[in-house]
Formats: sequence, C-alpha cells, structure tokens
Amino acid sequence: MGFSRTPTFTRSRDLPGRCDVAVLGGGLAGLSTALRLQAAGLSTIVFEAHGHAGGCAGYFRHRGFSFDVGATTLVDFAPGGVGDELLATTGAPALDAEQLPGYVAWLPDRVVTLHREQSRWHAERLRTLGDTRAHRRFWAELDRLAEVFWAASRSGIRLPVRTPADALHDLRAVGLRHLPLVRHLGRTMGDALRAHGLRDQDSLVSLLGMLVEDTVHSTVDRAPLINAALGVTIRGAGLTRHRGGMHGFWRVLVAHYRALGGDLRTGCRVQRVTGHGAASRRGSLLGHLRGGDAGFTVHTARGNVEAGVVVSALPAPITAQVAAGTPVAAGLRPYLERDEPDLGGAVVVFLGVPEHEVAGQEFTHHQLMQDYARPLGEGNNMFVSVSSPGDEVSAPPGHRAVMISTHTELAGWQGLSEAEYAARKQELGQRLIEHARRVYPRLGERAVVRQVGTPRSYERFTWRPHGAVGGVRQTVRNSNQFAVPHRTALPGFWQVGDTTWPGLGTVACVLGSRLVAEDVLRHAPAGVRS
Repeated sequence: MGFSRTPTFTRSRDLPGRCDVAVLGGGLAGLSTALRLQAAGLSTIVFEAHGHAGGCAGYFRHRGFSFDVGATTLVDFAPGGVGDELLATTGAPALDAEQLPGYVAWLPDRVVTLHREQSRWHAERLRTLGDTRAHRRFWAELDRLAEVFWAASRSGIRLPVRTPADALHDLRAVGLRHLPLVRHLGRTMGDALRAHGLRDQDSLVSLLGMLVEDTVHSTVDRAPLINAALGVTIRGAGLTRHRGGMHGFWRVLVAHYRALGGDLRTGCRVQRVTGHGAASRRGSLLGHLRGGDAGFTVHTARGNVEAGVVVSALPAPITAQVAAGTPVAAGLRPYLERDEPDLGGAVVVFLGVPEHEVAGQEFTHHQLMQDYARPLGEGNNMFVSVSSPGDEVSAPPGHRAVMISTHTELAGWQGLSEAEYAARKQELGQRLIEHARRVYPRLGERAVVRQVGTPRSYERFTWRPHGAVGGVRQTVRNSNQFAVPHRTALPGFWQVGDTTWPGLGTVACVLGSRLVAEDVLRHAPAGVRS
C-alpha cells in the first residue's frame, strides 16, 4: 500500500525547549485541539509520527491521485454544526467544499436513496422499507432521539460525568424537558426494533445494520440506541466533501494552524512522556511561563520538549505505552483490557480510473450489501466513494479517485506468511471491485492506480496496534458514561480522539477537541490567556 511518508508539512528546525501545550498526534482530534488552544493564546506543538497530518482522516498521494485512507467526508460542518463551530471559533477560512445530497444504499433486493434533505428521506424510507404504523412509530422515536442528542452534542455534552459541574452542564445541554430520554442510554437499536415488532424485517434491519457498522462500528443488537440514532442520521447533520478530499481539507487546516503560530512537527514520533504533572488543578498548570517547573517532558528522536500540559490524541493503547510508569497508563489499563475484543480493522481498495468508468451516477457515494443472511463486513457492507467531477486535486484531468472500504476482523490478518498475506489481499481487493461493479459496471478495467490497504498497512504506516482503526465498537458497556474519559489521574494530562468519548468519526473527534480545549483553558491561569 502506498501511504506516503513524505514529510509534506515538516519544517526543518530545532525543537523549541518549551511550550504551553504538547499535543501528541496530528489527526483530526489532535490538530483541532491544538488549533483551538493556539487561537486562545497558548503556545502549542503537535507531534505527528506520520509524514503529514491526518491520522484516520488522512490521505496518501500516488501518480497524481490523492486518496482518502479513512474518512472520506466531513460530518456536521454545515452552518451551526460541530465542525462549523470549530472553524468559527478559531477564525479558520471557509472550506472549499460541497455539501453532498446524500448517498445510495444498494441492498440485495432494493435500492434506497439516503437523501440529505429530510422530507425526501422521510418519504423514501417509508416507500422502500415499509409504511405501517409500526414503521412510523419506530422512525418517530429514532428521529426524536437524534434531534435532541444532535443538539446536545452541538452544545458540548460532557461524558463520562465526573463532577457536579459536568452533570449540570449536561442537564442544560439536553434540556430539562428532554431529560426523560436519558432512560434510553441502556437500550440498544435491537431493543427498539423489537419493541416495535420490526426486528425480523430483513431490509430495514440490514440497512440500519450497515449504517450502524459504518458509524459506531457495532451491530444493531449491541449498539447503544442513542449513539446508533445519531449514526443513522448523519446525512441530515450534513456530509461534506472538501475539494481534493481530505488532502484539500488538511492543507487548509494546517495552513491556518501555522498562521496562528502553531508548530506542527511531522515525522516526529513521541517515544515517551515523563513528568509529575501539575501540582494541583487549581495551581499553575502552565507555571513554566512564570519561570516555574514544567509538568512534563516529551521525548522524541529529535530532542525533548518541556510542556505545562500534554494532550494525547493517540489511540488509548499507544497513550498507555508512551506514558508508561505514570498514573495515566495505570488508569487506562482496565479500559484497554475491556475494549480489546471490540477492536476492528478495515480493508480499502484505492483506484485511479478514467472518468468514463464512474460515469452515469448522480451520487458519488454508495453503500452496498450482497446478502441479507451473511454477517456484515469483508465486502458484505462496503462503502464506495468517488471524487467529484472536475476535482483535479484528487485526480488528474479526465480521471477520478475511487475508494472502496469494508470492515474486517484483525485476527484474520495475523500470523499469515507473506505469500498467504499477498493472496488474501489480492482476493479480497478483487472481490470488492467486482461487488462495486453493481454501481459502476466498468470499474477498474483500465485503472491507472490499483492498491489495497489492510490492517497490516495501517499498522505499518500509522503504528496503530495490529492496524486497529476507528476506535472500539460501541456497546452499552463501553460508551457514553463508560467511555474512556478525557481527564486522567495525572493533572495536566488529557486524552482526546476516537478511542475516548465521544468515539468514532470526524464529528466525534471535533467535539472531543472542544471539550478538552475548554477543560484545559478552565484550568489554565487567567493571566496566561491573551
């Protein structure tokens, strides 16, 4: 797989000796947190092991094409959304992006258009999935949960609740009149389907299963109902694709971060973090600005940096490794043991193709299922994303970039010989292309680029353990109040990203950055902030 290690954004200068905040990891959660804090007047450094920013919302370039390696769209970046709040708060320029009208789900026996426009989606789901009293009641319940908790998310709901202040904030975010809906925190999507007598309807359950797996990486019978309701309704929250895909988006975000004075160090892997943290939460977390003792030392192969605050946007298992010997690692241990069985991976086919191979479709994003009776993943739930016509950042003139992705179990990629691995990768890649030909019959016939990414690829190029991506599969026992918290047992050390609350996806990472940045600023001395 051709993930580039070229340090696109690296600046060749010595590391500064000190900073206010060291951010570990330049994915969306890490860069967004640093951007917020830099805009608030703190000095920040982002350490990114890869050749450029992006993480699981990143990209790689090859032969004139730019391919998204994880997320292919931005969620809730429309006006009033979580992403829009990030841009407005930090003074970032407007994105050169298109709001997608939705996408198409190809089920074994029908095609369902998941319209962004709500009235069209409401009509489509009744027309294609059933229009009975039970269906209408089910959708009404799901819509109400989504409406209330999207609003709560945009208000920065804080979970897990750790203090009375958190509880009060969340009460305001949800609203007193909506408080009874909190009772659904212990229910699953499967519970809701059974309550309405719809659990045995193949088309409805399978479509929901595809959407749930794609957004919270779980199944209808394990996914928390509220989380699943948010995942199923992301089209209404808004899917946005930047010109140039994630490559185009990162160029804008990184340029703005650096214009604010932020320091992004790519190709700079953090080896460990040492230190005692801040003396107290009410004390001077950033006391080094007054000549005091910095709480932490960040050790890298390029040198060390002292920081008053550390925010780790690395996956929780890697955070535990770099913080070994500190209360952070000890505090993470029970979460890591609990969540290890719920880690998963992805396989992605990257195609650079002539324009005519993807012509004839109104929508550029499609989700396909092959068989109602088979488990999801490994091609039985796959997402096809195609760059927009005329987007010459993503592909050379007359060509388009195509990404085909599916979920996979990590165990199936471990212990293989090189020959076994090559054969498995080739077979699954070809199978995904053949399935995608239901939408684009000539796809891949004359591909300029054809590569396949696997968990081994993600492990090699992103250093994620066993290539696990996207956070843990969300269940009632590991999400919401039971999620990995942002605050750690070590004052001055925070965590953010897809393995902490609120979990997976671009919108979750941006929301997490807001919660952590606000928490850091609450604990910083007032005189530090400009």
